Amino acid sequence: MTETIAPADIEITRLAGNVGAEIHGVDTTGPLSDQTIAGIRKALLDHKVVFLRDQGLDYDSQVAFAQRFGPLTLGHPIYGGPEERPLVREMDSRGEGTRANHWHTDLTYLAQPPSFAFLHNKVNPPLGGDTLWANTAIAYDSLPEGLRTLADGLRIVHSNDSDYTDDTYDGDQSFRANYLASIFEADHPAVRVHPETGERSLLIGGFARRVIGYSPQAGRDLIRMLHEYATKPENTVRWRWRQGDLAIWDNQSTMHYAIYDYGKAHRRGERVTSVGTVPVGVDGRPSVPLRGQADSFSTSAE
Repeated sequence: MTETIAPADIEITRLAGNVGAEIHGVDTTGPLSDQTIAGIRKALLDHKVVFLRDQGLDYDSQVAFAQRFGPLTLGHPIYGGPEERPLVREMDSRGEGTRANHWHTDLTYLAQPPSFAFLHNKVNPPLGGDTLWANTAIAYDSLPEGLRTLADGLRIVHSNDSDYTDDTYDGDQSFRANYLASIFEADHPAVRVHPETGERSLLIGGFARRVIGYSPQAGRDLIRMLHEYATKPENTVRWRWRQGDLAIWDNQSTMHYAIYDYGKAHRRGERVTSVGTVPVGVDGRPSVPLRGQADSFSTSAE
């Protein structure tokens, strides 16, 4: 299905019934009008993740484009960014912590995770390496009424010492030790209210470790149930990458999973992220940092 967003006259092709769209006719390397940026932002909020093919971005142009959506964070709260490119996170299969074959929302072990992410594909394996996204807002809407009411009141501790870390660093103990040299934890609502759309969405993912007020086993069961609803195939879209693709996702209402089916082939992308707001639950309570200091991650880049 194709639609046009006025007044920017951006052509949008939906990719799945509940999440994902491709944007045509936009060159993100050049000057873009405020109307065009507003059209892209609306598509992003509507479809949760959008894709643009054949974008010839370098560091400067990627940063300049992403800054049209708000101030940017540093590259990563643990790894930082490359020298002279502090705002980028290199997602390189030959580097640290880039496999990410676990459902997650980026950096939820921080009390202020990023809002939007902009990932530009630089090197693609000849086969495999697709990424899945899940719409956690429609997942919330699909919950049975009783479970939805329960989720509204849950608080979940997210940590970088989590199942996500165990899966990502399986067999790479030196990388794992580096990643866990500083522990970050945050207390988040299980359901957050989107600061722009007002939608409610599940805030879970691979960094979710335990549910406050519940036993470890009961907490794991609750997180597992919510994950099952969020990652139902009906709530997902799968993107087959090509070199030059740009993916933009709303980190406030999605999870994603980088499929690791390309063996030792090289895969590399560069991501920048927008400064987010502190999540707020249905009851108005904000997220709270529990361990770790990451203030510079969201402030040094402004």
